[in-house]
Amino acid sequence: MNSTQTLPMTPGTSAEPSNDYHRLPVTPKQIAYARQIAASKGEPLPGSALQDRAALSDWISENRAPLAESRFSNYPSSKQVAFAERIARIKRREVPRDCFQDRLRMSKWIDSNR
Repeated sequence: MNSTQTLPMTPGTSAEPSNDYHRLPVTPKQIAYARQIAASKGEPLPGSALQDRAALSDWISENRAPLAESRFSNYPSSKQVAFAERIARIKRREVPRDCFQDRLRMSKWIDSNR
């Protein structure tokens, strides 16, 4: 094998190797959601956000409406509860009842019992 391998070049650059093999394309669901956000704000979707999945995800995070606070906002998610219960079964323990009322407390319990 030749020790001087050439890497693919990005279009429009000279003598600069491309290192974008790790960039994932945007998904149709991402594009649909981003278009919905852009339409609700009355702004066009920037072309730079459509370059890769991470860029579009960042744009969505910056531009979406904040989640409404409710009395259940501080409760642990169903995935968090299921994971904690799985740990408890394996370790033959019970998840403390107060953990079901506070997501941060549940997170700490999970971290300390992994």
